[in-house]
Amino acid sequence: VQLQASGGGLVQAGGSLRLSCAASIRTYSRYVVGWFRQAPGKEREFVAAIRWSGGTTHYTNSVKGRFTISRDNAKNTVYLQMNSLKPEDTAVYYCAASYGVITSETGNPKQYAHWGQGTLVTVSS
Repeated sequence: VQLQASGGGLVQAGGSLRLSCAASIRTYSRYVVGWFRQAPGKEREFVAAIRWSGGTTHYTNSVKGRFTISRDNAKNTVYLQMNSLKPEDTAVYYCAASYGVITSETGNPKQYAHWGQGTLVTVSS
């Protein structure tokens, strides 16, 4: 599985960005694609994930109601729409894929074997 993340940039607090993750995943598969982020000096943390087949989504509490993860099967792309951005959302964002991860482990980066390169999101106050 190959993943290519894009869409990062500089935005003011309260603004929006949409990240994209192009993935070489077959439509009817058990893969889960997740977004993680890592701020300077901090550990990588889970942001959101979506099951490729079925579209079930998962979010960390701090982004619920602000971020939306979605997928376009025709384009083999997963999106992370980020609204009402805050300075604390500043980080390098990574997309990753896991085959068959169970729901309770969706937020565990160790369950993801495939990672794309990061894309930097900077939110200014």
